[in-house]
Amino acid sequence: MTKVGIIIFPGSNCDRDLAEGLVSTGFSVEFIWHKNIELPNNLDILAIPGGFSFGDYLRCGAIAAKSPITDAVLRFAKGGGYLIGICNGFQVLCETGLLPGALVGNVGLKFICRQESLLVENSNSIFTSKYYFGEKIQIPIAHHDGNYIADTETIAELEGNGRVVFKYLENPNGSINNIAGVLSRNRRVLGMMPHPERAVNKIHKSNDGRSLFLSLLESFR
Repeated sequence: MTKVGIIIFPGSNCDRDLAEGLVSTGFSVEFIWHKNIELPNNLDILAIPGGFSFGDYLRCGAIAAKSPITDAVLRFAKGGGYLIGICNGFQVLCETGLLPGALVGNVGLKFICRQESLLVENSNSIFTSKYYFGEKIQIPIAHHDGNYIADTETIAELEGNGRVVFKYLENPNGSINNIAGVLSRNRRVLGMMPHPERAVNKIHKSNDGRSLFLSLLESFR
């Protein structure tokens, strides 16, 4: 069974939601405390959940990116491992340098928690193969600092090389080019602000997030 390691920091609060979403789509999971210095040997994927790691002091994700586990995460990524960071996890991945750009305060400086319409910009990745290009999906958001920014050259490279995977139909936070999720250069690391783990089954308002997890699962079969 494909195994996902979920890293937990003080202030993480979406780790159980993420675990439930992963288990319900066929993964097994193991929780990893941020003070560990090594990862379990049998992991296929690493996931960094949403929340408010270390209370979002300094910058969102900045302290988490300096945790003892980070060196092991970087080795995992540099060795070709698959990673997904959701919401605060996306912020952490940017702070570690595994993804470009940064997440800053929403335009209007208000916390936003609601269902959001997304456009699938790339269906040719291990995270999105179960979607089709141009598909409109419904995934909830819950963030105060989801405004994705990067320099002009970086944005052009992301757009030109298919590394933008999701965009907002109606931009809720001010993100450049409506960007909601991006891939690393090797396309094995995904960061996204919306919460697919909150859109996986019938009790949710949408189950459009389920296809993301099933896409990832299929890549290991």
